[in-house]
Amino acid sequence: MKFYIYVIIILGYSCLYAQELTWNQEVVTFKSANPFSFQEIITNLDNEPVQDVSGILTLPIDFDPNIKYPLIIGVAGSLNWGTHHLEYLKMFQEMGFATFQLQSFDSRDVQSTVGSQVEVTTAMVILDSYRALEMLSGHPNIDTNHAGITGWSLGGGVSLYSAWLPLINAINGGKFMFSAHLPVYPPCMAYPYPSENMQFSSAPIHILIGELDNWVPAAACTELIDKMYASELPINIDITIYKDSHHSFDRASEVMVNKDGYTLGDCRFPMNEEGALWLSEYWNIPINTPLRQKLALLTCAGRGPSMGGNKEAREASFKFSGEFFSKYLKN
Repeated sequence: MKFYIYVIIILGYSCLYAQELTWNQEVVTFKSANPFSFQEIITNLDNEPVQDVSGILTLPIDFDPNIKYPLIIGVAGSLNWGTHHLEYLKMFQEMGFATFQLQSFDSRDVQSTVGSQVEVTTAMVILDSYRALEMLSGHPNIDTNHAGITGWSLGGGVSLYSAWLPLINAINGGKFMFSAHLPVYPPCMAYPYPSENMQFSSAPIHILIGELDNWVPAAACTELIDKMYASELPINIDITIYKDSHHSFDRASEVMVNKDGYTLGDCRFPMNEEGALWLSEYWNIPINTPLRQKLALLTCAGRGPSMGGNKEAREASFKFSGEFFSKYLKN
């Protein structure tokens, strides 16, 4: 069976595609860039050097070449792609969704950003996500008018803040947008400030996070949601907090400590309309370079977060994810 293929990349030249492609998969490449921050997307995107990025498009198991399928773009966390992430994508495929496994890390020859968070940033991956969405809009079997995005940890931040309208407008003027956002244990540290900057897409956003997460705490997300609704702007967001659950609660592994990771419990940073982060609402010190980001984290972050699975939360998360995207992408 032949698919509409944009670019075929010879397998084996990179660990990026160490996983063997199946009959219903293809590698898609597109042009993106490397903005360090949201501010660079909003104020300087046209001047950013071009970055080639790739991903794996998988069509549903029961693929019919005469059908256009709803799409879910998946975004990995700071440790890159893990087995549990791929299990979600497989579930979505079996439910009749096409999936796109975004490879922002391997495309930049990076395997992990744990402990640094500067080599591949949320801003870079948000841009990658929208460039991928735009590229896939030309595929004859993909319905990008019914496209969702989900991600884990760093990827959760991508799926959350990709709904912020100033970013969308800077990237494509609103021509390409996601119809549903499912952030899984995202960092919610940045909050648009003042309240008139709480301009988010009307698409539904739902956060899944663990009660005991000390890598990216649930409290930061509940505070962000409270601020969003307090703005009295149009907001469509909700949250599920899983009891007795740590970061990466949807893994099958036991809870362990990652000595290199940050614990971000006290970190909250206001963000202006240009996407610039500040140290606080009172200390207008910009956090706009890798060095300044590291210094800012010294004021609020520790080391050694816990991570690992919770059977009940894992099962609930998979179930909710399938129901969420079925509700908002198949109607």
